Amino acid sequence: MPSALPALLCLGLYLSQRISGQTQTLWKPVIWAQPNFMVPKGRPVTIWCQGARGAVEYQLYFEGRLLALERQKSPGVMSKVKFSLSAMTPFTVWQYSCLYQSGELWSETSDPLDLVVTEMYDTPTLSVHPGPQVVSGKNVTFYCHLETATSTFFLLKEGRPGCPQRGRHGSSQVAFLLGPVSTAHRGTYRCFGSYNNHAWSFPSEPMRLLVTGDVEDSSLAPTELTSSDSGDPPLLTTEAGFQQDLALWNHMAQNLLRIGLDFLVLMALRGLLAEEWLCRKRAREQANTASSWEGRRRFKTRTLLNK
Repeated sequence: MPSALPALLCLGLYLSQRISGQTQTLWKPVIWAQPNFMVPKGRPVTIWCQGARGAVEYQLYFEGRLLALERQKSPGVMSKVKFSLSAMTPFTVWQYSCLYQSGELWSETSDPLDLVVTEMYDTPTLSVHPGPQVVSGKNVTFYCHLETATSTFFLLKEGRPGCPQRGRHGSSQVAFLLGPVSTAHRGTYRCFGSYNNHAWSFPSEPMRLLVTGDVEDSSLAPTELTSSDSGDPPLLTTEAGFQQDLALWNHMAQNLLRIGLDFLVLMALRGLLAEEWLCRKRAREQANTASSWEGRRRFKTRTLLNK
């Protein structure tokens, strides 16, 4: 019976490793740029990548090719790293992504980060009709004009730089229609001209839109993304939050499975030990019985001889 114990322990270790490999997952990292995804030509920018605690290495990819890597000196202390670009140019824009390693596993690739270089072309002009002050429920049209013919226009609201509105192609002027407007549309707007999605003009002069006539509904207000000197992500998207929740759930499920497996192994060991104890007890009882029977037999034999 004792020979079964090593086999049982080996089986438990094997199952534990299999369960760990099947349940452990790494949530998708979050990538963002500081101070903004729009960078004036020649200015530096920092790209941050945030993963799960315990990450030992981060890799930054540019257009699908490995650009840089950072190794954690103290894994588990920091869950994010930064990659610095000294000067933004038309050759350093386009799409970035990152991933990280924790233990023997690699995470999924982050959602793409599209960087834009600005101040590449002339400055457009921005106007609004019927005017910068309108009543809620009315339609508003922004006109972005650039003397130098361009292929694309972008309209951005300050405080919401990650959600530009894109205008039609092939014209020196484009109209952006908003409406019916509410107080959620209040704010300062700028427009850009571009020949592609990643090289933009100088920004236009700011245009402040004031909407009056109703009570501001916070549920309609657009999400604001603000830069942070601390290097924290301006906004964790719902998907990123879901990935973190999923990682926590997987970690909890993994721990529960390990605890359950340890409990089963412990109960099996207790059962084997109890069975071994019972076998020894029965053996002792049988030995005692045999000894008692032998003693009685010898006593009877001596009695008969004495007679």
